[in-house]
Amino acid sequence: MRSKTLIVFGLIIIVFGLLAAARYGTQTADKNITIALTPNSYPFLPAYIVKIIIEDNLGYKVRLQKADVGPTYSGLASGDIDIFLDSRLPDLHKDYMDQYGDKIDDLGVIYAEGLLGWVSPTYVEPDSIAELNEYKDKFDSDGNGKGELVGIEAGAGMMQTSQAIIDGYGLDFEVVESSEWAMMAEAQKAIKENRWIVFLGWSPHWMFAQHDLKYLEDPQGFWRSSEVHRLVTKGLDKRAPEVMEFIRYFTMDIDDLNQIIYEIEVEKRDPDAVARGWIEDNPVKVKALLGK
Repeated sequence: MRSKTLIVFGLIIIVFGLLAAARYGTQTADKNITIALTPNSYPFLPAYIVKIIIEDNLGYKVRLQKADVGPTYSGLASGDIDIFLDSRLPDLHKDYMDQYGDKIDDLGVIYAEGLLGWVSPTYVEPDSIAELNEYKDKFDSDGNGKGELVGIEAGAGMMQTSQAIIDGYGLDFEVVESSEWAMMAEAQKAIKENRWIVFLGWSPHWMFAQHDLKYLEDPQGFWRSSEVHRLVTKGLDKRAPEVMEFIRYFTMDIDDLNQIIYEIEVEKRDPDAVARGWIEDNPVKVKALLGK
């Protein structure tokens, strides 16, 4: 009889142990947050700063997950990704939101100056896309009679918009496919030689920390509604309410972003170290972000 009692008691202990382990495992899983990083340079700094602030102040473990834009939206919808800090809405990423938006919470604009467009050095005379045909010879580097818009990868949304701009304005220009780094190398070479050039730009980006550039005006409004939004997976408010509240009000100054993205992308400094340096240099801003 005593042996049966011991066996029963032992089974009870095991069951309670398994329940406790399962509960602890759930709690541990609930304290994990995943933030998406897309290939372009601009989401790097906010993601690293958010990661450090969440880990140091809110008690969660944060993982930065590199993914292209499509898998990022799919991950937000499935719950595999919790936060995305570089959603370009309502136009550039519209198709993704049409497909996945019912499973994603849009917390609004993260910085109002998150622009997209065609840019030139400030010494270039035309200020508007509508004026470019008048100066097309100044933008014709290969002598084929057409001005050139130096772009990035062919599949990028900005490249498709750029071709629509050429058609919409009736420009005698062509889009030159490239990559972000090749485009910037060409832009830096042209600026050094004081040549005219027009290329793709977006903010934040280190190009604005290194060079005096201007966005060309777009009277037809091809770029007018591009904003940078913060997105989270649905249910984050219940699983991690403190994180949700922090992300809801997180914002950064565009000049800060341009400068420290330059430190990461051009000076090749460690992103975590740059982010920690910004946090240490801006204690008042960090407290404000945390609602303190």
